Amino acid sequence: MRIILLGPPGSGKGTQAQLLVQRYGIVQLSTGEMLRAAVAAGTPVGLKAKEIMASGSLVPDEVVVGIISDRIDQPDARNGFILDGFPRTVPQAEALDELLKAKRLKLDAVIELRVNESALLHRVETRVAQMRERGEEVRLDDTPEVLTKRLANYRSQTEPLIHYYSERRKLSTIDGMMAIDEVTRAIDRQLQALGAVEPQEAGKGKTRSAAKTAPVKKARAAKKSAKKPAKAAKKAAKPAKSAKKASKKAVKGPRNAAKKSVKKTVKKAAKKTAKKAVKKGAKKVAKKVTKKRAKR
Repeated sequence: MRIILLGPPGSGKGTQAQLLVQRYGIVQLSTGEMLRAAVAAGTPVGLKAKEIMASGSLVPDEVVVGIISDRIDQPDARNGFILDGFPRTVPQAEALDELLKAKRLKLDAVIELRVNESALLHRVETRVAQMRERGEEVRLDDTPEVLTKRLANYRSQTEPLIHYYSERRKLSTIDGMMAIDEVTRAIDRQLQALGAVEPQEAGKGKTRSAAKTAPVKKARAAKKSAKKPAKAAKKAAKPAKSAKKASKKAVKGPRNAAKKSVKKTVKKAAKKTAKKAVKKGAKKVAKKVTKKRAKR
């Protein structure tokens, strides 16, 4: 199962991504984490990214796509993945499509968590006020001002992806303002409807590919079991066959002997008759000759 979660900051993408990871045994691929891992590993793409980041520039799309390409080839991503933080723009989405096509993979779903921006800002304001009341430190990136800027960036850069994936019939929209467990259930239903997971396997932590292997294994086992009695029957039939052969031989033996005996008798009789006939004929001829001589 390969999916993308779309939604503005604060829509609950991170929470839902983690729940999907636990539920289906897939991996969450964060571009930030992947970049850091590639740099630490010293891969060719990682070294290129390190050089760019050191100069203070933004890592270009082709480098990010190269890092994603290396990451999805790893064994833990074979069962599926959730892309987190990528794509952010339409050109990135196009580059991702090309990458997946080259690897003969496809996206199963793009799920948009739609939220009310005013409600999001109110949530942040309430949370910040409560933290300050308790004397807790408020993160610099967790303020209504920062959220307002991030929402503006989302609208200008990432929102066009909704139209892009909607055109390709990949987009599913879910109300992100519902309770966390309700959003989880709605995502699960949507994945079932799209065929990304088997309905009977939902909740058992199995994606479509994992669910498919279970019936195949069962069928193989059943086939094996069915073969066993057949083999046993075949074995049991062997002595019966041998007995049949032996009985045939037993019957055939005397028959052949009788046939031979009859043939011998007929042959003997024919020989005797022939001998007698020859003897008789010879006697007759001799008699005639003697008579003729006597007359002379």
